[in-house]
This record gives sequence, C-alpha cells and structure tokens, in this order.
Amino acid sequence: MVAEPGGPEDQKPQSDEARSAFSQPAGVERSASPSEEDHPTSEFALPAGLTPEQQGPGGGSGTGSASGSGTGSGSDTVGSAFAPPRTYSARDSPAFTPAHGIPMIRLTKEAPWQDRMRTMLRMPVAERPAPEPVQKHDDAGPAVPRVLDLTLRIGELLLAGGEGAEDVEAAMFAVTRSYGLDRCEPTVTFTLLSISHQPSLVDDPVTASRTVRRRGTDYTRLAAVFRLIDDITTEEGEVSLEEAYRRLAEIRRNRHPYPGWVLTLAAGGLAGAASVLVGGGPVVFLIAALGAMLGDRLAWLCAGRGLPEFYQFVVAAMPPAALGVALTLTHWSDVRPSAVITGGLFALLPGRALVAGVQDGLTGYYITAAARLLEVMYFFIGIVAGVLLVLYGGLQLGAQLNPEERLISHDRPWLQILASMLLSLAFAILLQQDRSTVLAVTLNGGVAWIIFGAMANTGKISPVAATAVAAGLVGLFGQLFSRYRYTSSLPFITAAIGPLLPGSATYFGLLGIAQNELDRGLASLSTAVATAGAIAIGVNLGSEISRLFMRVPGAIGGANRRAAKRTRGF
Repeated sequence: MVAEPGGPEDQKPQSDEARSAFSQPAGVERSASPSEEDHPTSEFALPAGLTPEQQGPGGGSGTGSASGSGTGSGSDTVGSAFAPPRTYSARDSPAFTPAHGIPMIRLTKEAPWQDRMRTMLRMPVAERPAPEPVQKHDDAGPAVPRVLDLTLRIGELLLAGGEGAEDVEAAMFAVTRSYGLDRCEPTVTFTLLSISHQPSLVDDPVTASRTVRRRGTDYTRLAAVFRLIDDITTEEGEVSLEEAYRRLAEIRRNRHPYPGWVLTLAAGGLAGAASVLVGGGPVVFLIAALGAMLGDRLAWLCAGRGLPEFYQFVVAAMPPAALGVALTLTHWSDVRPSAVITGGLFALLPGRALVAGVQDGLTGYYITAAARLLEVMYFFIGIVAGVLLVLYGGLQLGAQLNPEERLISHDRPWLQILASMLLSLAFAILLQQDRSTVLAVTLNGGVAWIIFGAMANTGKISPVAATAVAAGLVGLFGQLFSRYRYTSSLPFITAAIGPLLPGSATYFGLLGIAQNELDRGLASLSTAVATAGAIAIGVNLGSEISRLFMRVPGAIGGANRRAAKRTRGF
C-alpha cells in the first residue's frame, strides 16, 4: 500500500545521514546577523562608512583597478598601489633610456670585414644597426634560400679548412648582410652549420643547415674563400649570386699547389730540422728525415684504404721510433737516437687543431672547442700508441734508451735559428699554403725561436713562459700580416708555431712510461701539455692584443670594444 502525503510515513524524523553536518540544529534560533568571528572581513576591504571616489570628469575611474584599467561603465572601483596613474598613456610615454644613454653604433668602412662582423656578432640583436646592402638585387628583394645556401657553402669550406668558429660565423654574417638579409643568426659547431633568417617580426623564420663531412688542410683554398668574401663585402666590386656560385665552384675544383712527392719531402725536412733543434747533426738530420718520409707514405697508404685518422697517426709514428731504436741497438756513438725520434714526433703533433680548439674555448664556443680538443686527444693517443709499441719492442731486444739526454744543453744559436726557419718553411708546404705567404711565415717562425731561445736559454726563464711569449708574438705578427693581405691569419700563424711544439717533452714522457718510471714519464707529459696550452693561449692573446691597436668599429664617443662575454664569474 502506498502511503499518502502527510501520513505517518512523512512524520518520521530523518537520520543523521539525511542532513548536513553544517546545518543549524532544530530548536536553535537563527541570529539576526553573522558575528565578526564567523565572517571576518579582508584587510583590503573598504571600511564601513567610507565611500569610494567618484568617476573623473572624463568618465574614467578616479583610480585604476588592480589590473591597471579604469571602469568604463560608471561603476566605482577601488584603486591599486601598482596601477598606473590616470594621466598615464602607453602610446605617448617615452621609452626607457638608461642614465648613460644608448650609444649609436656606426661601423667604419676602413676596418676589415672580419673586425666589423665580429663586432656585430658580439652585439645584442636589438642593438645591431640595419644592414647596408653592398650587392644589388631586383625589386622583389634578395633570393633568401639561395643566399642562405651560398652562406652555408662558404662556411663549410672555412670550417673544414680549420678556421675558428667565431671567424666562420663572422664570414657567414658578412655574406648575408652584404646581400641585404637582416636578422640573420649563424650557428657553428664542430660538424654542423646552420643559419636562421627572420624576414620580419610577424613572419616565420627560414632556417637552413649543412653538415661538414670531410676536412682537409689547404690554406690556399682558405685564402681564396677569404678573397671571395672580401669582394662580396666591398662596394667597389659587384658580385652577383651567380658569380659567387661560379667562383666557389672554381675554388672547390682547384688542385693543391704542391704535389704529393713535395709534401713527402717537406715532412722529411720538417723532421730533420726538428732533430737539429734538439741537438742532432747532419747524420741525425738524414735519418730523421728518412723516418718521417716513411711514416708519411704509410699514412697515405692507410688513408687510401679508408682507415680512420687515428690509425694513420699510429702507423706514421712507428718508423721514426723504429729507426731511433735501431740506432741504439747498433751502438753508434756519434748519433743521438732521441733526436731522431723527437724529430719524427714534430711532424705529427696536431698543433693546428690544438690552437683552433683553445681559441674556440677562449671566445666562448665551448661545444666546438670540446670537440676539437677531443680530436687532438685522439691524435695524441694515436702517436703515443705507435711510439710505445716500438719502444716496448726495443726494450725487449735490449735497447739502452737514455732518458738523461734531455738534460744536455745545445748552444748553437745560429744553426738552430736556421733550423727553425727550415721547419716553418716545411710546415707551410705541408699546410698547402700559397707561395706568396711562405716567406712571411718562415721569418715569423725564426723570430719565434729567437724570442724563445733568448728567454729560455740566455735568460734562464721557464720554457713554458718563454713559449707563451714567443707564441704571443707569432699571433700578433700573424694578425698584422693577415690585415695587410686581407686574408685569414692561420697561414701566418700555424706554421710559425712549429718550432715551439713540445716534441722532446713528449718523447721523454713516453720513454719514462715505457721504462716503467711513471712519475718521471707523467711529469714530462704534463710539461708537454702545459707547453701546448701555452702555445694556444699565447697565439690567441697575441691576436687579441693586435686588435687593440687597430681601428675597430664601435660606438661613437670612444666606447670600448665589446667582449665576447661579460659574466665576471657569475
């Protein structure tokens, strides 16, 4: 039976679950107004008895709301301490200007394009001046994809030739600005080049990239690329995109200036000259040259078979070490085996990659610097492996290798100066330098050895410190030569540091490890590492010092040249 409304079924009291725990119990009278404790007011609420300000005569609120805007419908609102005043207008307000003002940047046309573009790269994007197109294009504007592709191809040749990351970015930036592309950002790593161009603040950016697959040392090709960039960035010559592509193709197709047999003779001459620097005579010169030429030919054979460069260094380091051990076994008293092995090591030490790696690190390109230094480490380990294999074999055969030979002084200044110049000349040929630069780099190498000998031998100064000073002068003169010739500084620097390379310290360190004298061996290897670091830092410091005396573009009023980074350690 269904109960009717109002019957006994509806009169039953409800259970506790049927009502809320916050409802007022039955029989308790409801108060007329809530107490202050039950409903506290906010400290930001308007106090009782205080009326808000009326709207201003313009119809807007006398005070803005918390969001900074007034009421538009006549309602009264409470103002905020952070709201702008009612007289503020974002459209008519002036932009913020720092107390020292904003310097106007003007790039001088007299400065080389390397310095002008480096200054641009070290500026914030908002402070860079608008580009002044040097090369003409039609009314439709520059062909953005073709300009970016040309820029990447030029950067690829520079990076593959051993140029520093900052210089590669400066070259890419110079090409894009010459063809009228603004807001371009080039990025360079060890194997990847990319560039991004944003036509305007509302358009999508255009990005292109290119991977560096092969590397080769040819400073003649490097100088030709620099001449192409110089022609693109100057107003006197008109280089269209088609002309630039044609010249770039010719640069790629050009043959090396020296044939293979000349490079082999240069490797022998370098090793022989290095053996004279550490006390060798005519016989040692010939034997060291023979060992270096054998190692060079074996390395060419391995390269033709497709073996990686690591194994090429292992194979190239073995013939000079084997000839030195053979001389020790024959007990030829007039010949110093250590000079033969040291001369062979001079021809293999990767000084070019070391200088480029440290330079990238000092200029803030840490990823590229780490990759270059890792490459140097692999090459050095390959040299160590090849020499240690031969030294271990010689010790098993009873060869008496004397580690005390490194303490013998060699007071033959004129002969050593000539040997250092010959070493720099042979190194320049190995680097495939243009014939017009060989004389300058040869003289630069002789000056470097004179400074080193005067400080280390005559002045009794630490060899590491003397090496740093001599390398600094090499970098200084190299930058001056490059600005005079409007080309890269590498052809005037890399070969000139050849006489300063730590070949002797490397050999005696390896000899100590082979003879199970780890303390002496590691101490000598640490000296070699310190010397190599002094060379790289000295070259970079000399290059930076040279720019202090040049007319470098900057802010009007004598503002200082911007550094690559200003963090001061934090």
